Amino acid sequence: MPEQMKLISAAKSHGGVQGVYSHASDACACEMTFAVFVPPQAAQGPLPVVWYLSGLTCTHANVMDKGDYRRMAAELGLIVVCPDTSPRGADVPDEKDNWQFGCGAGFYVDATQKPYAGNYRMYSYVTEELPALIAREFPADMTRQAIFGHSMGGHGALTIALRNPARFRSCSAFAPIVQPTTAGWSRPAFEKYLGADEVAWRGHDACALVEDGARFPEFLVDQGTADGFLQDGLRPWLFQEACDRAGTKLALRMQEGYDHSYFFISTFMDDHLRWHAERLLPDG
Repeated sequence: MPEQMKLISAAKSHGGVQGVYSHASDACACEMTFAVFVPPQAAQGPLPVVWYLSGLTCTHANVMDKGDYRRMAAELGLIVVCPDTSPRGADVPDEKDNWQFGCGAGFYVDATQKPYAGNYRMYSYVTEELPALIAREFPADMTRQAIFGHSMGGHGALTIALRNPARFRSCSAFAPIVQPTTAGWSRPAFEKYLGADEVAWRGHDACALVEDGARFPEFLVDQGTADGFLQDGLRPWLFQEACDRAGTKLALRMQEGYDHSYFFISTFMDDHLRWHAERLLPDG
């Protein structure tokens, strides 16, 4: 295996291989870990890639262990890539008593403020460095990509798709933070990463991006009605309003009684993978 990527573990699942890997990241200036599921159809040639971005306090392992994506990904023939949520390591600045900031809470932005700018470059990592590695090391058809995620990762998926509409054929989210510039649990992180000028924040806010002219063909969002973060942190109706004003198609599904957990995510994971497959596969 090339020096720039190390195999941590590999296990057969549904005829494919669930692997966990690490590499020295230039973007984040530390060792980064990520997971990739390669389905059995890869033996016949390159396959579409679906990116899954995790939420606050998570790593690649949360969805890998609890997301229940492998059976459907194997049935559909989709490679699933699960990056970490932030840089990590003894030399990475952190606030260990603050779960909404620092390690586990990179918010998929490129920090501009010291001491975070040297490591917290998750936007560049997810959109540039890791895709280049995936294209080089895996049987991936990078002309067919989709992106989705949960909570902070849903925020990342929406904003990355809006900023890179030519790259992704589809985008969906579970309980995304749709307007982090005004949400109580994300505003402090944005100020620490990006500075006090809130104009600079708009490029990492899904509602603001749509308001400022960014476009993507359509979105799918699932949100649980029993989610304890619904009213303060998530507020999907704000994204619905922004999409309605812009004429952007959004399927916002309020799922009665579901919360913010992976019980919710795993319940609707198959729906999302099928939805992406319809837009990624020739006979989808």
